[in-house]
Amino acid sequence: MGKRQGQSGTPATVALEAAGVPYTAHHYAHRAQSDGYGAEAARALDVSPARVFKTLMVATGAQADRDLAVAIVPADSTLDLKACAQALGCKRAQMADPQAAQRRTGYVLGGISPFGQRQPSPTVIDRSALEHESIFLSGGRRGFSLELAPERAVAFLGASVAPVASGTSLPAERG
Repeated sequence: MGKRQGQSGTPATVALEAAGVPYTAHHYAHRAQSDGYGAEAARALDVSPARVFKTLMVATGAQADRDLAVAIVPADSTLDLKACAQALGCKRAQMADPQAAQRRTGYVLGGISPFGQRQPSPTVIDRSALEHESIFLSGGRRGFSLELAPERAVAFLGASVAPVASGTSLPAERG
């Protein structure tokens, strides 16, 4: 894994640096009219969408603003909500309200990183992440990705690993 490229200064990079987790920062020009943030990152970084993972917030309980969790799936997939709920030990899961996701994480949509969130949440990452030497995750703003070993991401986040992805991305899952 390469060294960090410059000082990025997001809560995500600050958290990773404080924990001594190596990563490589990748900046690219974000375009407002995108077909999805993960797909845009894959094109801009010239990597397979299967290596670019999107961070999605899901509501897992009756209190949609409080009972939130993080699901991390490849950019070329959708989140299987039933599998996600099972992996998180919940009866059901649904996509979180975008405003609740932004309040909980401290990030804007399209730039939600699983690292350095304002309030940590239970996290599940799709098992396909472990098939790659490195994966790309949001660095905490649009046009900024972090590349790191998937095992390091799982360990840092205390994430569970489960098959929670399926199919092709839907615009409603931008995150």
